[in-house]
Amino acid sequence: PAGWTRGVAVHESFGSVVAQIAEVQLVDGQPKVGRVVTAVDCGVAIAPDQIASQMEGGICYGLSAALFGKVTLKDGVVEQTNFDTYRVLRNSEAPTVETYIVPSGNAPSGVGEPGTPVIAPAVANAILALNGQATTSLPMVKA
Repeated sequence: PAGWTRGVAVHESFGSVVAQIAEVQLVDGQPKVGRVVTAVDCGVAIAPDQIASQMEGGICYGLSAALFGKVTLKDGVVEQTNFDTYRVLRNSEAPTVETYIVPSGNAPSGVGEPGTPVIAPAVANAILALNGQATTSLPMVKA
């Protein structure tokens, strides 16, 4: 739809390759991620539902850090002590995630962490496509 665009990113870690496409719009100048399509090549898929769950969780964890993950210090002490002072992605903000597992005959590889580092650059690439401005700092949402 009008006002939405896509950004893509690819990452390899723990023997797995993950690609993500993030659909993003800007709402009051802040990114909103509506859908993420991810493909993972993790070798033989032993537990496909678990792989999809790991990708979904990793995407939300990484998106939380990319959008809101700010830690501040005061007098050498971290000010954020719990989720009332450290902003994380809320359920209502979580994107729809579609996971596609690439058929493979390779040995099974990691699916716990590889979904996390891909989302920030995918969102940043979508923002670049929307307004022509590169994301140069995190978090993306400025409070």
